[in-house]
Amino acid sequence: MIFIKIIILAAGVGSRLGHGLPKALVRLCNDKTILDHQLENLERITEPENIRVVIGYKGGLIRKRHPNLKYVINRRYNITNTSKSLLLGLEDLDDDVLWLNGDVVFDPQILNLILEEKNENLVCVDNKKVGEEEVKYNLTSDGYIKKLSKNIPDGLGEAVGINYVKRETLPVLRESLRECEDQDYFEKGIEKSIKKGEKFKALNIQDNFCIEVDFPKDLEKAREYCKEAIK
Repeated sequence: MIFIKIIILAAGVGSRLGHGLPKALVRLCNDKTILDHQLENLERITEPENIRVVIGYKGGLIRKRHPNLKYVINRRYNITNTSKSLLLGLEDLDDDVLWLNGDVVFDPQILNLILEEKNENLVCVDNKKVGEEEVKYNLTSDGYIKKLSKNIPDGLGEAVGINYVKRETLPVLRESLRECEDQDYFEKGIEKSIKKGEKFKALNIQDNFCIEVDFPKDLEKAREYCKEAIK
């Protein structure tokens, strides 16, 4: 086990999926939810007490299913986005932090790739063709993130929603998240941190499965992965 704090961002409504509950509680297979899947993976590398979940929309349902986790409440979840949820999760921390969106279904091997590079700030990426709705990225000549948003015409691939920040960078990231507008994604905070001199390496997840469940077609793929993973 290693000592890393982990933040799961699960405050959003998930209106595009339309299940009427936090996406973290959407079922995958064998009664396993997305959050169950995430915790199963994350507890391979750290103790449960190092995991905190930022909740908002119907957060009581998440608490009920996982009463022993640590929680931070985004009471403004209906008018804010992930930049403010991440800020709430980071406020009192002074550790290396791995954070991820609460709708990400992923192969645990990705965590090993992160641990191999944990001396760098990291944005996990997948070099595949991406759609208009995905967060895209491009790079500096030495392989670090240059820009990170949905509005990059020359994007090299997708940022998959799993990220890592070193303790030394936390003050700058927090400052940058505070400067974000309420509806900004946390990627805007990373971009602002880069402009202030911090570096985030693009970590290719290689051939490992990873998907953010935004739409019903994403959920279908995640459920197929879940079924295959438990065979």
